[in-house]
Amino acid sequence: MLQNRLSNTRSYVAAIAALLTFPLSAGAQELRGKVVDSAHANHPIIGANVVWKGTSIGTATDATGGFILQKQDAINPEIIITYIGYEPDTIQVAGKDFVTVPLAASGTLKEVVVEGQQARYSSLTPTNSQIITSRDLEKSACCNLAESFETNASVEVSTTDAVSGAKQIQMLGLDGSYTLLTTDNIPALRGLATPYRLNYLSGTYIQSIDIIKGTGSVLNGYESVSGQVNVMLKDPAKAERLFVNVYGNSLARFDANVNVATEVGDKWSTILMLHTDHLGNRVDRNKDGFMDLSLGTQYNLYNKWKYEHKDVVSEFGVGALRETRIGGQMDYDEDTPQEQQPYYGTESETDRLTAYNKSSYTFPGKPYQSIGAITSLTHHKFEAQYGLRNYDGEQNSGSARLIFQSIIGHTGHTYKAGLSYNYDSYTETLTDSTFGRAERVPGAFLEYVYNNSNNLTVVVGSRVDFHNLYGTIFTPRLNAKFDATKNTIFRLAAGKGFRVANPVAENTAALVSSRAFSFREALQPEEAWNIGGSFTHYFELGGRPGTFVTDYYYTTFTNQVVADMYTDPRRVMFYNLAGRSFSKSFQAELQYEVLKGFDVKAAYKFFDVKTTYNGQLVLKPMIPEHRFFVNLGFATPFDKWRADLTTQYFGLMPLASIEGNSNAANMRESNRFFTTNAQVTRAFKRWEVYVGGENLLNYRQPNPIVGASDPFGSTFDASMVWGPITGRVIYAGLRFKLD
Repeated sequence: MLQNRLSNTRSYVAAIAALLTFPLSAGAQELRGKVVDSAHANHPIIGANVVWKGTSIGTATDATGGFILQKQDAINPEIIITYIGYEPDTIQVAGKDFVTVPLAASGTLKEVVVEGQQARYSSLTPTNSQIITSRDLEKSACCNLAESFETNASVEVSTTDAVSGAKQIQMLGLDGSYTLLTTDNIPALRGLATPYRLNYLSGTYIQSIDIIKGTGSVLNGYESVSGQVNVMLKDPAKAERLFVNVYGNSLARFDANVNVATEVGDKWSTILMLHTDHLGNRVDRNKDGFMDLSLGTQYNLYNKWKYEHKDVVSEFGVGALRETRIGGQMDYDEDTPQEQQPYYGTESETDRLTAYNKSSYTFPGKPYQSIGAITSLTHHKFEAQYGLRNYDGEQNSGSARLIFQSIIGHTGHTYKAGLSYNYDSYTETLTDSTFGRAERVPGAFLEYVYNNSNNLTVVVGSRVDFHNLYGTIFTPRLNAKFDATKNTIFRLAAGKGFRVANPVAENTAALVSSRAFSFREALQPEEAWNIGGSFTHYFELGGRPGTFVTDYYYTTFTNQVVADMYTDPRRVMFYNLAGRSFSKSFQAELQYEVLKGFDVKAAYKFFDVKTTYNGQLVLKPMIPEHRFFVNLGFATPFDKWRADLTTQYFGLMPLASIEGNSNAANMRESNRFFTTNAQVTRAFKRWEVYVGGENLLNYRQPNPIVGASDPFGSTFDASMVWGPITGRVIYAGLRFKLD
């Protein structure tokens, strides 16, 4: 009997021990912690982002500053903590079950971007954002912004015509003029810079690129319709002390780039970035008598300074650019006036100066409260010739923003409020007609952010601007993010965009044709509504991380400046929209690490873009209905070897014809085609050598120039470019970095 009692007692003890140790063992699978203000240890930071390093898996701190992470989600025993207004921190948590993380105030309004493996689609932002990292930029041919999107599926880059070499981006099926392009969140490269703006920013200046679909934030103005491309330039305090990049290709184009960064005392840092490129070799591979690429030389300089001391952060920069271009027939002589020779040619000369300042002050003891001022100035002047037509322009612009940021009660409710002023002066001359305008636009804006620190973020913003030419402009916008699970995210975006078009600058491709420019009426500003959403799911398959993203956006115009090349084959007519104009965009993308170091990206895009031309709703020209994209990336340990292969498929595109009446019933179409780019990089301690090729399948658009044999005749048209012109291009280069 006693033995049975002892046995029962042992069983009870074992059971109690099991019950006591079960929560302990369960708790051991979790990492708990608290994020606080380093200056006030009892002040919790609500809504701080905490993610496992090397993953996109994380959480946000609750009302007490606390968080819980599952240890089985970790790849490395380190966590990254970020919050706006504080310096990000990385904490080693090996062997720990609870950590307290003090964050130090950074005293800056800048946006923090956390990059991790397979995290190019941010899990933290309320907008549908994708990050092109510096690593991604090195996968592409050097050396300008146009070549920075080659391994990205969200933004397309196309050649506008077969003579001048100008390129433009497209997003959501709309021209690049509807995408707000910013550098360090300052609107840039807009207005008359549109035709060649992708060539004006060297890829070696860029730290990363944020691609935001939808109208985005009201803080950056009212012009965004389809999205925003924000180029983050290299930070003087974090950039390499010396960076050198030289490049050459089989067309005899050469690029040289040098960046030098240094600290000046303990408060100042600066970076000087230099770029030059040159193409002086005339190439005519398709034997149509025209150069496949325009000749050109560019000199580009950018100097950026940064000051940091206690609660004050300020940075300013200046840039200068000079570029010359020559295109046209192989025998065109740039030293002989156009009217004195039988050969068709294009010429342009551009001078550009820019300056900006960003300064912020964070209130002592209140890292969530700050005030900042952002100012910028731009001078852009060019002289251009397109055959017997001359097009000259000058733009002088200035902008100023004052932004105050604080909380309502606690950091779960934050807001930004401010005032802005924009000034744009345009003067343009097309042959013998001179026109221009001066825009003065004071405005005010307010943006409120709700974050429940668990699974919901809502951003509501609006701005009111008072345009001296077009009256009061009201711009509302909404972005929302809902985390259904820690790996599944839904986003919604809706808003309005407003912009004043520059019809000639945005349609310079039509100048490389015999079409006359005709303005049927006084043009009004463009207005559009954009609504859409996205679904993002992070997953693991076979122990490897992956991401699936799909989104849909619908853009509808209440007014649009229509460039009609359908109605009359001999002219391009400009008039205000009378009917419907819309874009429907669908994209699905899969990213997956198949093997350690071997990543795959695949995407499919569908566009339905239509505009009313002279009373008839038809497809907009040169936009493919279907597009496929595949990128394969491989890297050995320590990145000694890297290789990338990108293949794209372009479906049929409608074309407007200069040879006869182009209407919905009688519409020409492009061919279907593939392009393939590849690059291999070998890294040494400080050197990297890369070799690659573009358009390796050597596909070229047949007869890209209509009427090439008679460029001064009535059927000449080099503007209907829908495919590659130059064919296969092989390139090589080297990089040198000194940290």
